[in-house]
Amino acid sequence: MDKSEIAEVLNEVATLLELKGENRFRCLAYSNAARTIESMSEDPTAVAKEGRLGEIRGIGERLDEQITELVTTGGMKFHEELKSSFPDGLFDMLKIPGMGAKKVKAIYDKLNISTLGELEYACHENRLVDLPGFGTKSQAKILAGIEHLKKYRARFLLSDALGESLGIIEALEGFKGVKRCSLAGSIRRRVETVKDVDIVAATEDGGPVMDLFTKLPGVAEVVAKGDTKSSVTLEAGINVDLRTVSDREYPYALHHFTGSKDHNTSMRGRAKKMGLKMNEYGLFRGEEIIPCSNEEAIFKALKLDFIPPELRESQGEIEAAEKGELPDLVEESDIKGVIHAHSNYSDGSTTIKDLARACAKMGYGYLGLCDHSRSARYAGGLDVSSVKKQQDEVDKLNDTLNGFRILKGIESDILSDGSLDYDDATLASFDFVIASVHSKFNMSEKDMTERIIKALANKYVSILGHPTGRLLLAREAYPVDMKAVIEAAAEYGVVIELNASPHRLDIDWRECRYAKSLGVKISINPDVHHLENISDIAYGVGTARKGWLTASDIVNTLPARGFLEALARR
Repeated sequence: MDKSEIAEVLNEVATLLELKGENRFRCLAYSNAARTIESMSEDPTAVAKEGRLGEIRGIGERLDEQITELVTTGGMKFHEELKSSFPDGLFDMLKIPGMGAKKVKAIYDKLNISTLGELEYACHENRLVDLPGFGTKSQAKILAGIEHLKKYRARFLLSDALGESLGIIEALEGFKGVKRCSLAGSIRRRVETVKDVDIVAATEDGGPVMDLFTKLPGVAEVVAKGDTKSSVTLEAGINVDLRTVSDREYPYALHHFTGSKDHNTSMRGRAKKMGLKMNEYGLFRGEEIIPCSNEEAIFKALKLDFIPPELRESQGEIEAAEKGELPDLVEESDIKGVIHAHSNYSDGSTTIKDLARACAKMGYGYLGLCDHSRSARYAGGLDVSSVKKQQDEVDKLNDTLNGFRILKGIESDILSDGSLDYDDATLASFDFVIASVHSKFNMSEKDMTERIIKALANKYVSILGHPTGRLLLAREAYPVDMKAVIEAAAEYGVVIELNASPHRLDIDWRECRYAKSLGVKISINPDVHHLENISDIAYGVGTARKGWLTASDIVNTLPARGFLEALARR
């Protein structure tokens, strides 16, 4: 091992000891030893093997033994034991500029956060604002540091990819040489995380279009450039591929590059059975192309109803399109109310009044207020007196709001034994209750499933919140039998939340069809903590469409009275 490798291990031991809360002198002994090793003129490995490390100032008997073990075996047992006692994600958090071991320890100890993704989500929920040693400015700096680190990961949230790519689409649509263009690939199918962005554009001269594309603001690197395909890496770290085709080829190319791979394979197989050939350049009978001016015409030529991009996952959509049985998918315009919003009573950044005004301005008819319950101390959960105070405020506001209504809800923690966070009298005071798991994720699948089902049996539970607890690219779902949970929701008449936060998108679209088959209703909820989160409803609608859901499957497509009546049916 060279000097830098030895020093790196010693510095990591110092950091791990600080994370454990060891006294600073012990931590300093390892960091000082690291500096000593790096400044040595001799090869430390040779010195260790000759038994002379103990002669160096600052390296005592214990450090002598550990460094000798490291250079002779390639590892240090003490270092490995320390490292195994912490989640790997803490080391990623240490890479954030300004985040030393002391701050990481505070976040881990106080908020039980152990990954970058959990930390990012906590920042979006304002969890660091009131944490001693942090604050609003510190939280903003941490978010900026996380954005920097995210540039180097392999996959991105749908929201991040969309946010970066829509500006490119706007620039291409405004260019005189482009006749039409569209996002393609997994981003067009509204897959929850994406590897890269695909764009297809119709033009008769690809050269000028590629010149524009490769010089757009936000392009950090041009990976490849040609007249029909170019690839760039954005400053955000996302790779974007642009393909140009003629206007005649555009519908076929758009369908092909939208995918999915399995959907395309099935479509080509259907074309072959009909004596046709299908590829990215066209739909052919022999050498003759079948003219199609858009994707709808392609499907029609294959005797199919148009299949929306979100459904193109080879999940039975072709068979349904052949029989005319595709659902009339929910649209964002179908949503009538914003459910699951946090105010500044708990961890939201906005007053109830401003939340209501923002929702009304966006055309919604009601707001379902859902601050955290009292067990969520990390999020400013409401005690019973705060619940009463908030409900009094809602009553007064409702007297002043013409044609808009604020509903009194709560996001109650599901405690580890499956009980809720308040007594029955308090629960009965709400218009509706969202029950969510926020703690003790390390249960067995059996125990977690029983915990959630017990909560669903509680007569005051209206909606099950983010049912698997996942944070995309950050935290896996806790072990839970979702089939059993959905069946219990059907039995007890409980609605399941589709949490529209792009960090969650939970319930997963793959589970939606089973819920639909049992008559379980879904509520598309943006989990608002800031006013801009209201628009996250769009991501939830995209996921609902992937799950084959219609407006009639979604309870908040109903007006306020109908929404409450639907919840009361249990």
